[in-house]
Amino acid sequence: MTTLVLCVDRSGDIGRAAGLETPIVGWEAIQSLVTDVGLADPEDSSVNCILESLRVARDLRDEREETVLAVVSGGTDSLVGADRSLSAQVDTLVEEYEPESAIVVLDSANDERVVPVIESRVRVDSVDRVVVRQAHDIESTYYLLKQFLADEELRTTVLVPLGATLLLLPILLTQFPPAVALAGLAAPLGAALLYKGLAIDEYLSEMPERVRAALYSGRVSVVTYAVSLGLGLVGIFLGALSVSPGAGPESVVVRTMQFTYSAVPWLALAALTASAGRLLDELIGAEEVSTPYLNLPFGVVALGFVVRGFAGWFLQREAVLADPRLWGYVITPQQRLAAFIVAGIVVSLVGVRVAASVTGESLDDVVQ
Repeated sequence: MTTLVLCVDRSGDIGRAAGLETPIVGWEAIQSLVTDVGLADPEDSSVNCILESLRVARDLRDEREETVLAVVSGGTDSLVGADRSLSAQVDTLVEEYEPESAIVVLDSANDERVVPVIESRVRVDSVDRVVVRQAHDIESTYYLLKQFLADEELRTTVLVPLGATLLLLPILLTQFPPAVALAGLAAPLGAALLYKGLAIDEYLSEMPERVRAALYSGRVSVVTYAVSLGLGLVGIFLGALSVSPGAGPESVVVRTMQFTYSAVPWLALAALTASAGRLLDELIGAEEVSTPYLNLPFGVVALGFVVRGFAGWFLQREAVLADPRLWGYVITPQQRLAAFIVAGIVVSLVGVRVAASVTGESLDDVVQ
C-alpha cells in the first residue's frame, strides 16, 4: 500500500522562493527544499508546512508503510491557473506512483479549497493543517504592533486622528454636554477616515496637474465644467430660497420637495452643460463618438423631467403648488406626474435613436 504525503502550496510561494519546478518528490529533495525556502523567507509558514509533511512521512515509514513524499505548488498568480497547475501536478504523481491514498498537508484556509480537486484524483485519508504555535502568543501581537508602528503611512493615517481625538475629548467634555462633545468629535474623525479611505487626498494632489493638462490641451470641457459648477450653485441657491419656513416633522418632507422642485432644472442644466462639453471634446478629438457620450445629455434631461415630476406631484397634492390649467381644464397631480414621466421616456428614446443614427449601430446594440 502506497500513501502519497502531499504538501500543498496553492499561492506558489514555495516554487518562487526555491526557484524550482514542482512537483518536488523525495525525502532528500524536500529536505534541501526546506533550507532553500527558509533562507529565502524565514517568516514564511510554508517552511512549517514542509517540515510537517516530512514528519508525517517519517511516522508512516516508522509504521512500515510505503510512502511517497511530494510538494506541489501553484504555478501562476491567478487562482484558476494555480488550481489547474496543481491538478496537472497531482495527475503526474498519481500516474507515476499509483498511490492508493493521500495525506494532504497545508497551512491555510486558502490551500484547503484545493482538497476537492485532489480528492477527484486520489482518495484523501487525512488533511493536516499546520498552525504555527507562536501566532497565538502575545509575542506575535507585539511583533505585529512593532511592524505597524514602523510604517509611517499607517501611523499618520490611524495614530494621528486617534491622538487628536483623545486630546480634544477632555477639552470638549469640560465645555459642552457629553452628547455634543462626542458628536463633535465623531464627525471630524469620520471625515478624516473617509478622506483617507476614499483616497480623496490622492485625487486632490493630482487635481492641479489634471487642470493644467486640460488647459494646455484646449479642451472645451474645462469651460463647460466651470459653467456647470456655476449653474449648480445657482440651482442650490434658488432651491434654498424656495423653501418656506415651517415647524413640525411633516414639514421636513415638504421643504425637501420644494428645494428639489426649484433646484432640479438648474442642476439638470448644469449636468447637461458638462456632458455637452465632454461630447464636444469627443467630437473634436476622435473620429467616432461612443454611444454613452451621445446618450448622456438626453439621459440627464429625461432624469430631470422625472424628478421634477415627482416633486411637483407631491407639492401639488399638499396644496403647495396651485393646480395648473390647460385651455380651462384643471390638471390633477396624477396627470401632471404622468405627463412628466412620458416626457422623460420620450426624451430617453429620442436619445437612443439619435445615438443609433450617428454611430451607425442598431437599436439593440445601443440598448445593450
